[in-house]
Amino acid sequence: MAFMEKPAAGKVLLDDTAPLTAVIEASQSLHSHTEYIIRVQRGISMENSWQIIRRYSDFDLLNNSLQISALSLPLPPKKLIGNMDREFIAERQKGLQNYLNAITSNHILSNCELVKKFLDPNHYSVNYTEIALQHVSMFFRSEPKWEVVEPLKDIGWRIRKKYFLMKIKNQPKERLALSWADLGPDKYLSDKDLQCAVKLLSSCSHPYIYKVTFAMANESSALVIRPFSEKGTLKDLIYKAKPKDPFLKKYCNPKKIQGLELQQIKMFGRQILEVLKFLHEKGFPYGHLHASNVMMDGDTCRLLDLENSLLGLPSFYRSYFTQFRKINTLESVDVHCFGHLLYEMTYGRPPDSVPVDSFPPAPSTSVVTVLESIISPEAMKNGMPTVSRLLQMPLFSDVLLTNSEKTQFKIPTKLKEALKIAKECIEKRLVEEQKQIHQHRRLTRAQSHYGSEEEKKKRKILARKKSKRSSFESGEEQTMKYSNSNNSAGSGASSPLTSPSSPVPPCTAAAVASTIPSPPPPPAAPPPPPNLDVAMQPDLRPVNSTSRGALLSSIQNFQKGGLKKTETCDYSAPRIS
Repeated sequence: MAFMEKPAAGKVLLDDTAPLTAVIEASQSLHSHTEYIIRVQRGISMENSWQIIRRYSDFDLLNNSLQISALSLPLPPKKLIGNMDREFIAERQKGLQNYLNAITSNHILSNCELVKKFLDPNHYSVNYTEIALQHVSMFFRSEPKWEVVEPLKDIGWRIRKKYFLMKIKNQPKERLALSWADLGPDKYLSDKDLQCAVKLLSSCSHPYIYKVTFAMANESSALVIRPFSEKGTLKDLIYKAKPKDPFLKKYCNPKKIQGLELQQIKMFGRQILEVLKFLHEKGFPYGHLHASNVMMDGDTCRLLDLENSLLGLPSFYRSYFTQFRKINTLESVDVHCFGHLLYEMTYGRPPDSVPVDSFPPAPSTSVVTVLESIISPEAMKNGMPTVSRLLQMPLFSDVLLTNSEKTQFKIPTKLKEALKIAKECIEKRLVEEQKQIHQHRRLTRAQSHYGSEEEKKKRKILARKKSKRSSFESGEEQTMKYSNSNNSAGSGASSPLTSPSSPVPPCTAAAVASTIPSPPPPPAAPPPPPNLDVAMQPDLRPVNSTSRGALLSSIQNFQKGGLKKTETCDYSAPRIS
C-alpha cells in the first residue's frame, strides 16, 4: 500500500503537553516601535529555554486569533500617541507579562497551536493540516472507496492530530470521521508490533468501546476511521456544544455551567469504570481518559482513541499527574483522569486546580466521597484507589447495566508481551519526569525560603552576634597579652637576649650568669637575686632547633681564661675638696 511507505516529512518526538513559561526580560526601541525580548522555557530545565522577540502588534494578532475562545484576556490597550515614552513602555511591559501569564496558565489555551507557534516557532512552524492531507491522499490511492467530505477543523486539542469528515462512495448518506495522528514521545512498540496492534482495534468489540471501522499505521503516523456521531462526546453533552465547532469555541468559556443529573453521573461513571477494568485485565495500556474521549450513543458511553497509547501520544492531563509521584502507573493515571471526568460531570466544569481542598455542594454526598478518594490532597499523598475499589463504592455499586453486547478483544501472546514492555517504558518515563519535578520543587522551595525577608533578617541577626563574639574574643586575647608582658617586665628577673623560639633552661641561665663580670653597682641597693632553686615554668612556644644548638655549643666551649681583664674605677667613695 502506498500509505505504508515512509513519508518524506520528518517528525519531532516532542511532548506537546510540557508546559511553556514566558518571561519578558527586556525591551528595546527601534525607530517607531518597541520590541520585547522574551525568555521561553519548556518544562523545569533552564537549559531548555530560548529567546524570542515580539512587538505589540504580534500580541494583538495572537489575541485576535484567541477571541474564538470567548475569554476576556488582559491584553493592554493600544496607544498611538506617546507610546515611546520610557514610563509607558515599562507599564506596557508589565501588562504584556500579565497577558503571557494568563494564556500559559490556562490549560486549554496553553496547549493550543496558536499559543505554541507564538512562543515556540522553531518547533511549531509546520502546517500539520497539509501533512495530514498528504498522508490521507496516499491512503486514498490504495483505498479508492473512501472520499473526503470536509475537514473538521480544530475540533480536537492536539496539534499533531487532524480530523476529516468521510463517506463511502457507494453509501453516500453514511458519515464517518477520519483521524490522522503523528507518533508521540511514548512510542515504544516496534513498527511491526505497532501496525499489528493498530489493525487489531477494528476487531475489538465491547459495549462501552466505540467501534473502529478501519485502522492502519506506518513508521511515523496512523489513521483511524470511525462512524461520525451527530450527538458528539460526553464533553459536548456537558457543555451543550456542537460537535463540529472548534475546541476553543466549545469548551474554553461556556455560556452556561451546569452539571449532569445524579442518575446520569452514576450510569455514565459505572460504564466508564467497567471499560477501564476490561482494558486493565487485558493488559492494554490506555491513560487517555477525558470527557472528549467518551462518545455518546443514546444513554451509553463509549470510549474513544484506544490507539493513542500505542502511538505514544501524551495524555491531556499529563501536566497534572506528573506533579504527584504516587500516580506512577497507567492504571493509576486512568483513575486520576476519571476523577477529573467525574468532577466535570458533577459541576459542569473542570477543577480550577488539583488537588481540590474542598468540594462545592454536589447532588449526593456519595459523589463527594468518590472525588475525595481521587483528587483530594490526602489521595495525592496516599495513592489512587483501584478501579475495582471504585466500583464497590455506593455511588456505582447499585447501578444496573442492561447492555448485553458480547465482548471480544483477542490480543496475541507475543503482542501482549510487547504491550507490557511498552507500558513499562511509558511508566518509566513518567516516574523519571516526576522525580525531576519533585527535585526542582524542593530546590525552588529552599531558594524561596532562603531569599525570604524573614530569613534575611535572621541571617543579619546571626551575623551581628558572630561579629560581636569575635570582637569580644579578640579583645580578651589582647588583654591577656598585655597582662603577660607587664608581669614579665615587673618580675625583676633578667634573661639573656635569645630568640623567642629559643628559651634558656634555668640551670643554663645560672651558669651563664656566674661567668659574666658584674657591672659597677648602682647607688641604690640592687633587688634580691632570683631564687634559682624554684622551678620555672617551661615556655611552651615552639623551639628553633638550630638557634638552640648554637647556644648550647657556645656554652660548652666556654673558657674562663679567655676573658679580658678589666680595671674598675670606683667612684662611690665621697670626695672632699
